[in-house]
Amino acid sequence: MTLKEKYAASLRFLYDELPMYQRVGKTAFKNDLSNIIAFCQELGQPQEKFPSIHLAGTNGKGSTAHLISAVLQAKGYTVGLYTSPHYRDFRERIKLNGQYIDQASVIDFVAKHQALFARLQPSFFEATVAMAFDYFAQQQVDFAVIETGLGGRLDATNVIRPLLSVITNISLDHQHILGDTLPLIAKEKAGIIKEGIPVIIGERQAATTAVFTATAADKQAELIFASDALTATLLREDATHSYYKIQQGEQVLFPALAVNLHGPFQAQNLCTALQTIITFESLQGATKLDLQQIETGFANLKTLTSYIGRWQVLQNQPRIVADSAHNEAGLAIAMKKLADLPYKQLHIVMGMVNDKSIAALLQHFPSSAQYYFAKADLPRALAATSLQEQAAAFGLQGQSYPSVKEALAAAKRQAGVHDFIYVGGSSFVVGEVI
Repeated sequence: MTLKEKYAASLRFLYDELPMYQRVGKTAFKNDLSNIIAFCQELGQPQEKFPSIHLAGTNGKGSTAHLISAVLQAKGYTVGLYTSPHYRDFRERIKLNGQYIDQASVIDFVAKHQALFARLQPSFFEATVAMAFDYFAQQQVDFAVIETGLGGRLDATNVIRPLLSVITNISLDHQHILGDTLPLIAKEKAGIIKEGIPVIIGERQAATTAVFTATAADKQAELIFASDALTATLLREDATHSYYKIQQGEQVLFPALAVNLHGPFQAQNLCTALQTIITFESLQGATKLDLQQIETGFANLKTLTSYIGRWQVLQNQPRIVADSAHNEAGLAIAMKKLADLPYKQLHIVMGMVNDKSIAALLQHFPSSAQYYFAKADLPRALAATSLQEQAAAFGLQGQSYPSVKEALAAAKRQAGVHDFIYVGGSSFVVGEVI
């Protein structure tokens, strides 16, 4: 077989033979770490062969992970980055200085460990985490930035002992697995806090602060709230960058920091990433923050890390933005941003998954928009007609379409040059258009 054929066969094995949460939901979630512990033991404990930064949180952890990676790369380090889910290409999950893991490495890992797959019966996520650890160890990365999948305490990534732990924020999401209150979800996310390892919390929230404070005290871990230490004020945006005034208390660190991303939720992510870098620098013994390296990393984020999918501008006239906000907190912020933008008519291409209570999500969408309901191409996706019916109860009117691409095509036909098209509701919807 050719390399292309071997790679396709490897992906078929990963997708078809291993339970994948993104496709089938809760049945793929393992409620203990025994599998990944056994897997890593068989691989020679690769996760112990590189220092890491570990991120959890409901929203923003992917963006924050990319921001941190970009600055570390700007400092000249070789950086591994593990994130999930992927949008289009499986290899988005495992990157080395922004470059996707090569197909040959995926093929080799799957072929080499067939007996281990058969014995352990890992989930898709456990297998990809093990693959990432193994790849980063082989590539001898200077640092790895590791994003959790679900939760934290029982997440397969939680076998690492990082230099730093980072928790971006807590919102209601995956309640059927993580708990139905903010404190319960926070407790699961706080499971990544390790004995004696500093932890940065992105956002101080009344419902969760006590959970993090108690956990950090129990683990004798230094606790830093980024939202207490730093503020980011959006100054302006252009086609490629957003510009922020960054303050540390009364001190202005950056009067107009150029960041190569857009989105209404990025100010807090910037503060979380920046506080992580500040704390990282102190652990490395630095006496002074290198502002130039931070500027370089943030200004060249997409080139350095291959960042995609978050408030991604697909075209102008009409302006089309694809955004992966998919829970109540994220969508509330996204819809507020849409309400503040100038356009003649708003068009929303929307799809959602079928294992969420979507009423809490739909209440944030504007009734003034024209809707195009679609079903993403995966088993967990909610039928477009069902979404259309539930949305109608909230005054959201539009047509249903058999695919995301057909829904977007219809929106493009209807939209004028001064209109705005938003594509979202699920990261899987975004993955089909970017």
